[in-house]
Amino acid sequence: MEPFAWLSCPDPKLAEALDYLAQHPGKQLRSRLTVASAELIAGESVPAAVMAGEAIELLHTYSLVHDDLPAMDDDDLRRGQPTLHCAFDEATAILAGDGLQAAAFQRLTEIEALSAEQRLDMIGVVTKAVGFHGMVGGQALDLAAEHQAVPVNALRDIHHLKTGALISASAEVGAICGGATRSQREALVRFAKAIGLAFQVTDDVLDVTGDSASLGKTAGKDERAEKSTYVSTLGLEGAQEEADKLLNDALDALAEFGEAAEPLRALASKMVHRET
Repeated sequence: MEPFAWLSCPDPKLAEALDYLAQHPGKQLRSRLTVASAELIAGESVPAAVMAGEAIELLHTYSLVHDDLPAMDDDDLRRGQPTLHCAFDEATAILAGDGLQAAAFQRLTEIEALSAEQRLDMIGVVTKAVGFHGMVGGQALDLAAEHQAVPVNALRDIHHLKTGALISASAEVGAICGGATRSQREALVRFAKAIGLAFQVTDDVLDVTGDSASLGKTAGKDERAEKSTYVSTLGLEGAQEEADKLLNDALDALAEFGEAAEPLRALASKMVHRET
């Protein structure tokens, strides 16, 4: 998938920044979740889900660009390369993120294989996932929780929004593309909510056990920033057990789909049992 391939910009510097991001696309787990969810429902390839997945990746990239800014998480390494504001400047990074968010919604409106009702449905799901009751709200709570101990229930609330909301939306958008029934859609959302939280728990574990070179981002940053994480709250072993429990919860949600859900099960395991 090449989510940046169709983008263009009249400003040379901003166009160069987009090209820089396109050269380092990441693992594209969220878009793969969209496509796999759609194919599970439809029983065949779903081109509309590829376009929707591109939109999801643009939104995810926008969130990373803004999260890395000095006013947010203040990071200088992402996907093994200098973060966008370090490679260019803060203004370019802010504008690139703004443009990526707008481009994502443009992409969703352009999926002509879906009805207008389906496109509106997707846009509603995604706007909630990235807004005040999703990523933005979760990031605000995360920033507010720095330099203090946060109980595990509050930590779950933060990451259901900051990390889990877009992962959940990725599966739900795929369900819409595939023409899911209400029951199928609800099952996929349950699956994705659990896997989204498990993904974050694994992220916290890797921040402790990994190194910057292999992770492609700054390791140990949460501890230095005095952030509450699943590892600081539950301990390393407890966090690993929590990730496995959440993975099992996610897999249980797919029970009604039988063997047809094997690609999603494999993707879920990859998202949790990863090393980067």
